[in-house]
Amino acid sequence: MNLIESIRLALVGLAANKLRAFLTMLGIIIGVGAVITLISVGRGVEAVVIDEFQGLGNNLLFVFPGNIDPTDPAAPARAGGAGLTLDDAEALADPFLVPDVLGVVPSYDRPAIVLRGRQETRTTISGTNTDFPQVRNFYPVLGDFFTETDLASGSRVAVIGQTVYEELFEPGEFPIGEDIRINNVNFRIIGLLEEKGGSGFNDQDDLVLVPISTAQQRLFPARRADGELRVDIIYTQVLDEDRQEAAIIQMEAVLREQHNITFRDEDDFTILSQSELLGAFGEITSVLTIFLGVIAGISLLVGGIGIMNIMLVSVTERTREIGLRKAVGAKYRDILTQFLVEAVVIASVGGVIGLIVGAIGAAVISDLSPLLETSVDWNSVALAITFSAGVGLFFGLYPATRAARLNPIDALRYE
Repeated sequence: MNLIESIRLALVGLAANKLRAFLTMLGIIIGVGAVITLISVGRGVEAVVIDEFQGLGNNLLFVFPGNIDPTDPAAPARAGGAGLTLDDAEALADPFLVPDVLGVVPSYDRPAIVLRGRQETRTTISGTNTDFPQVRNFYPVLGDFFTETDLASGSRVAVIGQTVYEELFEPGEFPIGEDIRINNVNFRIIGLLEEKGGSGFNDQDDLVLVPISTAQQRLFPARRADGELRVDIIYTQVLDEDRQEAAIIQMEAVLREQHNITFRDEDDFTILSQSELLGAFGEITSVLTIFLGVIAGISLLVGGIGIMNIMLVSVTERTREIGLRKAVGAKYRDILTQFLVEAVVIASVGGVIGLIVGAIGAAVISDLSPLLETSVDWNSVALAITFSAGVGLFFGLYPATRAARLNPIDALRYE
């Protein structure tokens, strides 16, 4: 019997026992569908992370307090020190000390409730300086950004993000000149930022920008015991991507001097580039994607066990048929091939149906979460289909061997 005929007989057998065939394939369908859906979601998360980091600005360096391992950004910082200060940011902005840095933006961020009349929203208040639009590539679409005069005087002015606007204002309402309250302090809105977007984990539009002097002195206590004003992070924009390494060396020298760190001591700060941060988080999301795929793949093994079980039942049901075929000249390999092909066909058909289920699942998740754009990863499709066929081959081998080894006389006498 040739391979084509074996496949035809396998499909005829599936059509004759539709319900049993479907229940046998169910584990494979769920497994392949889960693998494709979860890997597609994982790839979508990776794309969101990449877009968010690219949206932060161009040629950025990030200065964090503490000594952070760039290969594991989730690990706690070592060598704590006193943290970063506003004086550190001002020293980094000195063109004589750090000539390869174009702009410096300190950031002092705290959560707070923002009120406008009866409307309120909980958001992030970010104290920053006038270089923010240029360094972070984040400009107002209405109104203006605050000025050096606002910084020097600690003015109560605010620039709001699109999400905050949607929470506090009616669609089409003009926000410029309106008053809001932050921690019971009145602020006047002078600008509305362009829409940046982001994931559910980090909505870049859900923020209110105020002068850092106002944030540190009127809203949130920022003065340390030594009188310095703390900041959470410092963003620096390098003149050119090729000058990043030179800029990092210059910045390290300035900050070590600012923090009185001797040559034998470790830094109490960390400077990372966008590519380093993106690589670190990319490794995390890749591991997460693989982990999700492995978990989903376990159901393929469960489906394989189901195929083995039904094939053993099939061998028992068709014992007399096997004996008759052997009596008319069927060889060991003919019986073995027939049952192996049947197992592989069951697994492959289940894999194709699982592919459709997975594609639908990825599309549904994409519709439910517009920020998470999922698409079917064709490498995972090829892997899942190949693996499902392999599962059918592996788990069909024992029933096929058992069928091929039946003695034709005993098989014909089987009741």
